[in-house]
Amino acid sequence: MAGMKVLVVGGGGREHALAIGLSESNSVDSIHTCPGNAGTSMVGINHNVSATDVDGVVALASELSVDLVVVGPEAPLVAGLSDSLREKGIPSFGPHSEGAELEGSKLHAKRVMESLGIPTGGVQILRADSDIDAALARYSPPWVIKRDVLAAGKGVVVTEDVEDARSFIEDSISTDGFVLLEEFLTGEEASMLVIMDESGFICLPASQDHKRVGEGDTGPNTGGMGAYAPAPVVTPTVRQRVIEQIVNPMHHHLRNQPTPYRGVLYVGLMIDEEGAPSVVEYNVRFGDPETQVTIPLIDSDLGLILLAAAEGRISGMEPVFSKRSAVTVVLASEGYPGPSKTGRRISGEETRIEEGEITAFIHQAGTVRDDDGILLSNGGRVLSATAIANNLPSAVGAAYAVIDEIQLDGSHYRRDIAYRAL
Repeated sequence: MAGMKVLVVGGGGREHALAIGLSESNSVDSIHTCPGNAGTSMVGINHNVSATDVDGVVALASELSVDLVVVGPEAPLVAGLSDSLREKGIPSFGPHSEGAELEGSKLHAKRVMESLGIPTGGVQILRADSDIDAALARYSPPWVIKRDVLAAGKGVVVTEDVEDARSFIEDSISTDGFVLLEEFLTGEEASMLVIMDESGFICLPASQDHKRVGEGDTGPNTGGMGAYAPAPVVTPTVRQRVIEQIVNPMHHHLRNQPTPYRGVLYVGLMIDEEGAPSVVEYNVRFGDPETQVTIPLIDSDLGLILLAAAEGRISGMEPVFSKRSAVTVVLASEGYPGPSKTGRRISGEETRIEEGEITAFIHQAGTVRDDDGILLSNGGRVLSATAIANNLPSAVGAAYAVIDEIQLDGSHYRRDIAYRAL
């Protein structure tokens, strides 16, 4: 299908990566983003409609007569954006609200996994009348405590401090009514993005995210401080085990629901020393920053792939993937992952490297331009430096060469992205 008009919903680094990938697709003629950021405005047209304004997004998609809507964040999916778009006959890449509950409710996801025999950690549901100390005693530290809400990747505490664990449990119960205490899974984490619909699925190259704010995976959880792909911990043997034990049973479950799941299923994995995979979490959208390192490794037309999934015919696609490596390093505002300083001037964002087989550039996220065209920070994670090269060390070097040229007062970034593979 030539000349598609595509609307990308969201305004982060993930959406900038999707917009760039779509702009390089021969099938796509024009790109619109809502609300977008300063980066998406350079590859298409931004519209001042919030991603969570379901009625507003549907109205915009109808007004623009788009051929495809690609939903980035999870909140509008849980709120039923894809349901509403499909009622209007507009293809939407993103699951319906019921399918989105795999991310909207961690308890729901656990129950589905248990019913399907998918390997995952044990879980206890703690409420106001629960014996917290007895629950903690059932698992060895560190303890994993998860709020059953959408929290942008930050509703989880992993701690060996019993007082910190008890405090977060009590606060979460007070706020939400209950909280999940999960068994800590040991091993190395990885992420697999699986594009699926009722006809089949396609597994994208596995990646590894860096969720903690500090070097060596220390400090509080964030939305992600960097990523790289492919992740060598997912060997061909591990990949096959993930497909057989985790992806296949979930796909079989989802394809047999009354409304088909059409979009991407993010599988957060823990790989133990024997190469056995378990599920840490499911998300129902492209990961951020995993998208920034996965989309550049798709050599086929991204627009055609996403449209095929939105229309329930992904089994007919045979995408080609690059054998290269990709790395992205996130630059965060002062204070992140806590309250962040915004509105500060950014410079150096046009830095780019094109040297032989190496390409490195900026994915923008929390950015905005003022009336004078000055680029300003507008969020916790401001931008990321992304590099693609024939090997991982070259990609890492290029990404850091680019991010070192960015000036933003008070900003910080991790200097050890991809350290496990290196």
